[in-house]
Amino acid sequence: MKIFLIVFTFFYSIVSFSQTDTRLYDIINAVSEDRLREDVKTLADFGTRHTLSDTISSTRGIGAARRWIKQQFDEISENCNNCLEVFFQNNFYEKGTNQRIIKDVNVVNVVAIQRGTKYPNRYIIMSGDIDSRVSDPTDYTSDSPGANDNASGMAGTIEAARVLSNYTFESSIVYVGLSGEEQGLFGGQGLAKYAKENNWNIMGVLNNDMIGNIKGVDGVIDNRTFRIFSEPITTDETDSEKLARQARARRFYGGEVDGISRQLARYVYNTTKTYMPEMNPLMIYRLDRFGRGGHHRPFNDLGFAGIRIMEAHENYTQQHQDIRTENGINYGDTFEHVNFPYCKKLTAVNAITLASLAWAPPAPNEVGIGGIVEPSAKLKWNKVDGAKGYKIYWRRTTSPTWDYSRYVGNVNEFTLEGIVIDNYYFGVAAIGENGHESIVVFPNSIIR
Repeated sequence: MKIFLIVFTFFYSIVSFSQTDTRLYDIINAVSEDRLREDVKTLADFGTRHTLSDTISSTRGIGAARRWIKQQFDEISENCNNCLEVFFQNNFYEKGTNQRIIKDVNVVNVVAIQRGTKYPNRYIIMSGDIDSRVSDPTDYTSDSPGANDNASGMAGTIEAARVLSNYTFESSIVYVGLSGEEQGLFGGQGLAKYAKENNWNIMGVLNNDMIGNIKGVDGVIDNRTFRIFSEPITTDETDSEKLARQARARRFYGGEVDGISRQLARYVYNTTKTYMPEMNPLMIYRLDRFGRGGHHRPFNDLGFAGIRIMEAHENYTQQHQDIRTENGINYGDTFEHVNFPYCKKLTAVNAITLASLAWAPPAPNEVGIGGIVEPSAKLKWNKVDGAKGYKIYWRRTTSPTWDYSRYVGNVNEFTLEGIVIDNYYFGVAAIGENGHESIVVFPNSIIR
């Protein structure tokens, strides 16, 4: 009987913290395909959103586009009793900053903050790029509708704000349109620096860059798979002693694929598989596509977690192309190529990730591990505000995702009997009263 009660209590504790939050299904269902279509069409109809394009016109150019985006955030805020703090954040760059800045330009981002009720300085960020381009990256006058790259990501960000503004969260959510991506990730650099200077505690950045194409240049059609790009570790490149110390620790204890951005990617993966099991998230172990870049990178450069969420199958005839027809192929990033049911799905992936993290308690910042030459793994962590319990995760060293877990209650240490430390990687997450989990934290110290 005693054994039965122990087993039952353990099983019940797991079940009680494995149940889904029905509000996330409501969020998924609230994402509107029609609104996404309307917003992508509006953005594409500005003609060009090149970073160096017209800023005076009310109908053409990046100036008109960013004012329209701000207007959307303002209207959302009005409908939620001014729940968003909306503002422009800008940085000036002189002609010659690089080869793509051929005239002085003010790179302007549009920011909307939905302030958290309990942890207002903890932020989870969703971004889309405002700007577009054609074949020549310095051509700022030709038509460049940028429907998929990246009106899709920008529309998804606006739609996430529309849906999530109907809820309140413990942590802050930031919805942002970033400019200057095609010229050298300048918008992201500016906002990352702004966040650093204002001491933002950023849980992560979800950079959405192209979330509307399902037909690849190789002919593959897939409306369920998407990619999550994440770098393996984030390091302070200015501190050589710290780098050497971290490298020595990774050599003996692992962690070369367990940096904060990789954990954020796993969080998106797990949340998607729980609430949208029909989707197929691909964990890509790379900062970005081969030799290319995205607006999460500037945040990574300053030590913040950041990932790129995007379609799985790109069509290069529709990226960075002059609008034209050659050999029967229609080139150009135009409206008719965007698949809006797919865009809706990836917007929902973002929205439920934002909500889950904004409802979750902070993650432990100190996690120790021990169990050398023992038939068990020992973990110890600091308790955090708002946590009603903790969950230990582990996985095979060759697995990309956290495959096993055990809820261990409101304690700050636990021993996993029979789990040999040499065969697995481990992590700890904090669990809130509502069942939402923090990002998993990889051990950062050794228990002797």
